[in-house]
Amino acid sequence: MKSGFVSLVGRPNTGKSTLINAIVDDHIAIVSNVAGTTRNTIQGVYHGDDFQIVFVDTPGISKPVDKLGKKLNASSYESLEDIDVILFVVDAAAGIGKGDKQILEVLKKESTPVILVLNKIDKLTKEGIIKAINAYNSLFEFADIIPVSALKKDNIDRLIELTKTYLRDDIKYYEDGVITNTDPRFMIQELVREKILNLTNEEVPHNITTVLTSYNEKSNVAEIAVDIIVSRDNLKKIIIGKQGNMLKTIGSEARKDIEKLIGKKVFLELYVRTIKNWRNKDKYLNELGFDEL
Repeated sequence: MKSGFVSLVGRPNTGKSTLINAIVDDHIAIVSNVAGTTRNTIQGVYHGDDFQIVFVDTPGISKPVDKLGKKLNASSYESLEDIDVILFVVDAAAGIGKGDKQILEVLKKESTPVILVLNKIDKLTKEGIIKAINAYNSLFEFADIIPVSALKKDNIDRLIELTKTYLRDDIKYYEDGVITNTDPRFMIQELVREKILNLTNEEVPHNITTVLTSYNEKSNVAEIAVDIIVSRDNLKKIIIGKQGNMLKTIGSEARKDIEKLIGKKVFLELYVRTIKNWRNKDKYLNELGFDEL
């Protein structure tokens, strides 16, 4: 059996999480249109007939504006160590940005082969795809280039077959049926955060995080409590909404996905609390679990 690790790196909002979900054909990483959605390194495991690929989804790399941003960048760069191939995922429709060039400068120092994954090709014509390939090819010597649409699941099988050729190990890292390293309890708090990202305005997402504070599982129901941490009191009002309607909607949407995740009915309680400027305070970053990054 061939096996190995593959790291997905790129700017925020290039579709890395959507891509890893498409590869494993399940919802293991939350997705939204908000840049910087991914904050943790998540492994997605693809099982072939005679091979196993561990895809490592990482936070988008961008210019950090606080301590959390620095931790996320460090986590992404650390994912480049001891892997077989790097998938450099770009938004082909958006064109080359400063962030792409900065990441490529780092990748030039790596000996690991790099595959350029041109994502979101569903937004481009054939001529546009060729133009994007030529533009990126002028900046870096890629081992391979492959255009995909993670959203449409276009060319995903070809990406997997291409990645397989770079595997160097012969160890089975995960048992059959295991598709991720994430704990269901971690995924619960992430699903709550996903709903906030998709239901609130642009000001809110970067200033919130979610923490599972209670999980009591019974035979036919799970009683769950999640804290929503915000950096300012005015954001608390936005998340709670008029007469609590926004918080009710967040809870209702999250509960549906959590029930699918754990396979039983869920009683979900959400609490909103303020920790001012939590993204810049080591004490709270550690308490909220970001010390592991």
